[in-house]
Amino acid sequence: MSIHEACGVFGAISPQRKDLARLTYYGLYALQHRGQESCGIVVDDDGLFYSHKDLGLVGDVFSKEDLDRMPASTMAVGHVRYSTTGEKVRANCQPIEVNHQKGKLALAHNGNLTNDDKLRDKLELNGAIFHTTSDTETIAYIITGERLKTGSIEDAVSQAMDVIEGAYSMVVMSAAKIMAIRDPYGFRPLCYGKTADGTYVIASESCALQAVGAEFIRDILPGEILVFSTDGSITSRREHCGTKPRQSCIFEQIYFARPDSIIDGIPIHQARVNAGRALAKAHPVEADAVIGVPDSGLNAAIGYAQESGIPYSIGMIKNKYIARTFISPSQRERDNQVHIKLNPISSIIKGKRVVLVDDSIVRGTTSRRLVTMMRDAGATEVHMRVSAPPFLHPCYYGVDIDSEDNLIAAHHSVDEICEMIGADSLGFLPIEDLKVLSPALDYCAGCFDGRYATAVSPNHRKNRFSTPLSQREKKSKK
Repeated sequence: MSIHEACGVFGAISPQRKDLARLTYYGLYALQHRGQESCGIVVDDDGLFYSHKDLGLVGDVFSKEDLDRMPASTMAVGHVRYSTTGEKVRANCQPIEVNHQKGKLALAHNGNLTNDDKLRDKLELNGAIFHTTSDTETIAYIITGERLKTGSIEDAVSQAMDVIEGAYSMVVMSAAKIMAIRDPYGFRPLCYGKTADGTYVIASESCALQAVGAEFIRDILPGEILVFSTDGSITSRREHCGTKPRQSCIFEQIYFARPDSIIDGIPIHQARVNAGRALAKAHPVEADAVIGVPDSGLNAAIGYAQESGIPYSIGMIKNKYIARTFISPSQRERDNQVHIKLNPISSIIKGKRVVLVDDSIVRGTTSRRLVTMMRDAGATEVHMRVSAPPFLHPCYYGVDIDSEDNLIAAHHSVDEICEMIGADSLGFLPIEDLKVLSPALDYCAGCFDGRYATAVSPNHRKNRFSTPLSQREKKSKK
């Protein structure tokens, strides 16, 4: 089992025709950390949609010629994807496009529906034919069905939000407007800004706004539909869905988001430094160097060093051209990539008692190999510190943890995990200290404490379209 990241969405709308395909391309590049399986862009040229999407990284899927072929336009929407529901096939690449009686629709979605199976079954019984295995197509069908009964696309989206449940931050483009939509709990991030020439830009993270020269304006509010028109007008709708308690995903602060982003008013870099400080208070140890696991453990390692007074050292170098370890489909490939991806600096480590800081432990395999690396490089002691609590439960809102079967902390005590990974000591961030990551907001920590904001089915994540993990592993061993 592996953790896959949340997807990334991007949208742009301009009062004049311009090269929005390239602007979206740069925005997706800034969001590449959120999804490395596939990507796509759809532009609207006076009601005609032009698209390009495929499996792969943004820089591989889009060539200069691909972007040159896309016309100047007033609207565009883009997406980078990791699959939390649905298979890794080209058909599931987003944005999803729909042609219906009242026009066209392009939809990019970040999140995961908790009632997808029920909705899909109902739609299929009513004659719907699905072309993908993604829950995003379910959303598109619901919106389209409502659009045939309502006077506007925003009315259709509003009514669809009364039907769909779970996590969804979306950018929806019709022939005449773009909408930014966030679920009533605000599980996944979404914000918007404006460039100097009046182009409004919507993105999963503020780092993507900066990448295209847009000034951040604000986050989309939980339960909000923000409607952008080409004449520059913006309207906000929040009269639907009722009032829900905010449940922002705490793992955005721990791992998903880029450290230079600000999400719901929280600077991600500082949040992770705060977590490192709390970790040092909860699990102090005598040591000579604090080393962060690149990239996601670096900020917390800085905080641990600041609080403990132990010097922070760059003890590992990351090969920037290797995708995140989580991406590999088989355990064997994950194991090999740890060695290719990270290399210890022996001159920093040799003869030292090391505090090694990472953001999480899932299976424990990567942690074991990291500890072994430290010892092979000459560390006399290796003390593992984790800037998140132990993963104990599945996630239903866009993190690909579909069961407890392969979560090491669900079956072993901290002392047992410490022995299994070969560390001298092990400390997780206490669950009560999660508040240092999100001091001003309520958050969802269901993967740590088992408390979920919405009703969930125990069988929900057993995707009927996917090969069970046990079968995948058996195949990989053959």
